[in-house]
Amino acid sequence: MSSRYWNDFPQYSQPDASELRRKSAETKKKEKAKGKVLEPVVIKGRAVTNSWWGSAWCDNLERYADYESRLGRGKRYVRNGSVVDLKIKKGKILARVQGTRKAPYKVEIRISPLSEEKCQTIIKKCGRKLDSLEKLLTGDFPEEMGELFQSEDGLFPSPREISFSCSCPDWALLCKHVAAALYGVGARLDENPLLFFELRGVDVGHFIDVTLANKVEAMLANAGNVSSRMMDDSAAELFGVF
Repeated sequence: MSSRYWNDFPQYSQPDASELRRKSAETKKKEKAKGKVLEPVVIKGRAVTNSWWGSAWCDNLERYADYESRLGRGKRYVRNGSVVDLKIKKGKILARVQGTRKAPYKVEIRISPLSEEKCQTIIKKCGRKLDSLEKLLTGDFPEEMGELFQSEDGLFPSPREISFSCSCPDWALLCKHVAAALYGVGARLDENPLLFFELRGVDVGHFIDVTLANKVEAMLANAGNVSSRMMDDSAAELFGVF
């Protein structure tokens, strides 16, 4: 009986690269004719990402065993232009990924908001290492600061902070369409690293202000003149708490 169960389970063929590209092009053409604006992920060359932020995002995904089984297929899909639409919002990623059928599958990925406590901890640790917004966005900062962002309690989300759904029939916990969308986020961060902070619900301007405020606070502390409320007030402003 168990043998019959597995034999009866539906099998889904894997489209080749040329078929995926053809169907993706048809989808884009059809949506354009309807007046709909798509934001496709376009990969140039073999590397999915090139910047520190894009690469760090993908490296973070690949170090979690929870995602290992489907990431390879997802990378193939994003390289072939199958992510025909990807939008990043606060705590949410909305994507449409081309698959075997004519209509692309709908993917929704939710990222848990970054807690105030967690952000405070990160700010305290990186307060003396970050000098400007430019350095933050280019990833031009000390290596230990990059490790801080990607550590288990860093800014990058862990599997328990990520939930997702896809309209495809794949029963796997993480299907290739979701994996493709996650890689697509990395490619998008190459273009605009500020989207990472929007996704995590952090005002990057205040993040920089608070970090620099901590640097000043440390200097004042060395001079024996420190404000005990500077960190608390700044962190509250960062999250819009007054």
